[in-house]
Amino acid sequence: MMDSRTSAQDVLRCDLCKTAVVQMHCDTCLVNLCTACVGKHMISDESKDHKVVKYQVKKSTPLYPGCTTHSKERCEMYCNQCDIPVCSTCIASDQHLGHKLSKILQIVEKQKSKILQEQTELNEIIFPTYKDIASDVQNRMRQLEKEYGNLSKAITKHGEDWHREVDKLVQKLKAEVDEMKNTQLETLQKHLDEINKTISYIKDEIKSTDITIDTNDLSKLFSVKFYVDKYRKLPHKIAPSLPKFMPKQIQGEELTKLFGALSSSSTASDELGYRMKTIQKSPEAGSSTPVKQLLDEPETVTTIDTGYEKLFSGACLSDEEIWTRGNEKTMKLYSINQGSILKSITTKSGNTSIDIAVTKTGDLVYTDYGDRTVNIVKNKKIEEVIKLQNWKPDGVCSTSSGDLLVIMDSDDYKQTKVVRYSGSTEKQTIQFDDKGKPLYSSGRYNTYYINENRNLDICMSDCGAKAVVVVNQAGETRFRYTGHTPAPKNQPFSPRGITTDSQSHILTADYNNDCVHIIDQDGQFLRYIDCGLSEPRGLCIDTNDNVFIAQQANKQVKKIKYLK
Repeated sequence: MMDSRTSAQDVLRCDLCKTAVVQMHCDTCLVNLCTACVGKHMISDESKDHKVVKYQVKKSTPLYPGCTTHSKERCEMYCNQCDIPVCSTCIASDQHLGHKLSKILQIVEKQKSKILQEQTELNEIIFPTYKDIASDVQNRMRQLEKEYGNLSKAITKHGEDWHREVDKLVQKLKAEVDEMKNTQLETLQKHLDEINKTISYIKDEIKSTDITIDTNDLSKLFSVKFYVDKYRKLPHKIAPSLPKFMPKQIQGEELTKLFGALSSSSTASDELGYRMKTIQKSPEAGSSTPVKQLLDEPETVTTIDTGYEKLFSGACLSDEEIWTRGNEKTMKLYSINQGSILKSITTKSGNTSIDIAVTKTGDLVYTDYGDRTVNIVKNKKIEEVIKLQNWKPDGVCSTSSGDLLVIMDSDDYKQTKVVRYSGSTEKQTIQFDDKGKPLYSSGRYNTYYINENRNLDICMSDCGAKAVVVVNQAGETRFRYTGHTPAPKNQPFSPRGITTDSQSHILTADYNNDCVHIIDQDGQFLRYIDCGLSEPRGLCIDTNDNVFIAQQANKQVKKIKYLK
């Protein structure tokens, strides 16, 4: 049935007469009226101060709140001391004498401003944060499905290995049984053959005596030879002893110890917890980054054979070219699509470079540990940018602002720090936390890599500490990531190369577990990349968020797509 109030051409009808077209509106009672019904409505409740306006400008007159003390009054003022709306009668009484009063519309504006701020926070921070949390939980669920599937496969494979070994053992024991049986049967057969031969001789003797007894020739009787004594001595009895099978009785617990057991699982909350998103400017002013989701399964796009004896790291020059370094003095530029060498540069000192990076202008930077220098290659010419005293440079990266971040070790290997340089000028040193304790581990054989995230955090992989240490632009600790369990090979976390992508994800190579960890900008684990990797060392990202993984063992660089 069509509503009579909105019949015909959906014309709004009067709330009182239900037939005439609406022309007026009572802001006090929130009632739609025709002109004929205005008077009737005004006298329907004379206790109210009816604010009747044209329908087109309804709500133009504020509907002041009713007074809780004086029911027929409206409150146009606000008592700041009592924090309540008040009417004119309240103000005239002694109850609010000397209190500071404000017009309620001023308070309303402040309240509206507060509501808008909260609405902005809900829209721009809290809602996206919860969306990210939901996405994170979904990613964890998918990862959980995959990892539990891998766990079941590992158990099944172990069971199959056991079955194979048990089958082999059963066949071996059965073969031994057959061999023992055949040996003993062969011995008994020989014994039987000797007895049957003797029986044949005895039969011949019996036949011979029968003939002699029946003869009349006495000489033959006296010529008989007796052999009974020979046959009275019976042969030795061969009694084979059978082997015994002595199965080992295995109780359930003993079998579990032999076969292997599951460690306990946990759904405990991560102590880092979720972190609220922050509204931050990206390094490129005014740029907006599209949101990309993780692929369900990372995909290997291409593989480059480098020919190094050991491959350590790579740095993307472009989406088509990548610089590489290994355990030799020459750094090589490869075509990503062709896999061929385009260029090679030999270090100025003849030492092996410790790390490489590419600047915003496309120049190659490398650190020379033995020479204590940081160098830049421009037009095939090597320029010394930084020369250190009492320190040796290790990892290096180029930042969005064009600065260089350099990791360095003291000569006695007891201190490690990160120094920011603008050209050759030292701008910042990051070494200690807010309690004066070292941020990074130290040691002669420690390995470090460094990168800057899009939110300007400084991310460093510290192999000695088995951690990724992340500080903000000011050098204040944000978090430490110490790995995720279960790891693909259940080995201790051993971080090497580190890089970041357009989503502010942090990726670090795990040398021991042959995988790459992906965590978000707040240190929450998202997933592993384990596409058949072998001793992954260096990482870098191209402009399309493909990750390049330098593998030490097989001297290959793998290009892997992991974002949609």
